[in-house]
Amino acid sequence: MKTKSLKTLILFLFFNILNSTAQNAIIIPKPNTISFGQGTFLIDENTSIVFSESSKKNINTLQEYFKSNFNIILKIAEKSDEKMNKIQFISDKSISDEGYQLTISNHTINIVASTEKGWFYGLQTLIQICSYNAYFSKELKTLKLKEVAINDAPRFKWRAFMLDEARYFKGKQKVKLLLDEMSHLKMNVFHWHLTDDQGWRIEIKKYPLLTQIGSKRRSSQIGPLEWDSPIQSGEVHEGFYTQEEIKEIIEYANERHITIVPEIEMPGHSSAAIASYSWLGTSKNKIEVPTKFGVGTDVYDVTDPKVYEFLTDVLEEVMALFPSKVIHIGGDEVKYNHWKSSKSVNDYMKKNNLKTPADLQIFFTNKISKFIESKNKRMMGWSEIMGYNLHEYHNKNDTKTSQILAKESIIHFWKGDLDLAIAAASNGYEIVNSLHNFTYLDYNYKNLPLSKAYSFDPIPENLEVKYHDKIIGLGCQMWGEWIPTNGNMHFLVFPRIAAYAEIGWTLKGHKNFNDFAINLKSFQKRWTEKRIYFAPDSITQKK
Repeated sequence: MKTKSLKTLILFLFFNILNSTAQNAIIIPKPNTISFGQGTFLIDENTSIVFSESSKKNINTLQEYFKSNFNIILKIAEKSDEKMNKIQFISDKSISDEGYQLTISNHTINIVASTEKGWFYGLQTLIQICSYNAYFSKELKTLKLKEVAINDAPRFKWRAFMLDEARYFKGKQKVKLLLDEMSHLKMNVFHWHLTDDQGWRIEIKKYPLLTQIGSKRRSSQIGPLEWDSPIQSGEVHEGFYTQEEIKEIIEYANERHITIVPEIEMPGHSSAAIASYSWLGTSKNKIEVPTKFGVGTDVYDVTDPKVYEFLTDVLEEVMALFPSKVIHIGGDEVKYNHWKSSKSVNDYMKKNNLKTPADLQIFFTNKISKFIESKNKRMMGWSEIMGYNLHEYHNKNDTKTSQILAKESIIHFWKGDLDLAIAAASNGYEIVNSLHNFTYLDYNYKNLPLSKAYSFDPIPENLEVKYHDKIIGLGCQMWGEWIPTNGNMHFLVFPRIAAYAEIGWTLKGHKNFNDFAINLKSFQKRWTEKRIYFAPDSITQKK
């Protein structure tokens, strides 16, 4: 009798625990339409997932989630039954590519979408509801969910996180962890910065010295002064991904509906490559992989046919590996003094009627763009590919240009007056807005608190509505100079990555920072269990 009374009490508490819950849900990114009912749905070992071949992957994910988190083993049913407690995936071609509908009622959970992406995002929402919004009875092995209806789709199609591994190599397990957290937050682009002055991290079979020499540096700049620090670590740093490892990571990302966009820097930030093959540089001098961070000591000689052949060879291997329709070429922070001091470069410019170094950069960039297009892909590059003067080391005359950037280019806007982005969008260019003072994760929390990160709107305020669709999304960038350890990286990425996820997904008018900050508290438990060393105090910091 005592056991029966105890079970009755537990059931009483179990079925009433959520009655006083506010009409809100702990879900990041916040759904665009959500409404609650009075009913509930009980998940236990009598609950079935209705099988369909097209949703097999999601079914496996769901089974594994309930088994590992609640020790509930869900059944598989071949057919739906009206009396059955069930979870089912339903196809509706009228729903947008990444959209979904999720309904939880007395006996049924429906995830409705037109694509596998939509089902996957609906599944992530269901997982968040079960993890952060449900009541679990360990004794009864039951999970109680409140009745809810969600109709959801992302605001932007490009919701990116960038990891720079050229400075510090992290390895595939850390990349997979980041991909897991991105997918949980419905981010869909992993921008992988694989080459720069201080390291080359991708195997290129035709040019083995890129990894034999370019993936290693004898020391690294360290210290609290960062860019101005005279201190060196005195320790070798090295590492790169084989092509087989890259294929493995791409497959892992594909399973989570994340596109990996590789960045292969050109024509600047190329010292690691030039250290490997000195003939690539404008000076043709032998250099070493830089141990000091910042802009490197030479740039590619883009006027040399042999250098152009090298770059297209590299891109051939990269494009054969990555299914992404977009290839990022960097294009930022090219110091023009290297070209200006070269007789052969000046002769080439005269021959091709290129009056300024900016003319030469755009001329080269357009050649690369045309080559990438010939492979049915598109080129993307940072703000500088437009030819504007963004840096103190350029004089105005060097950045005057009569060249017009190829219209197929995607501009990754990170620096400059927003009027430049507005002009580019108005002229028909697609733009990913990653304005540095709002999206650079290497900035400390004093300069970029969580609230400021959350306030970012990728669409410039003065951009005419008819051009809004030219802003295809945003990226947040984890530049690697000052993250030698995984703990350093985690502290800067988490929780700010969640803010960018919500910016990319949730309609601007539906965002609310106070709700977001409250919801983050539940995510901290997840990150703690995964040994992600987040910044807990950042939630209370203001702009």
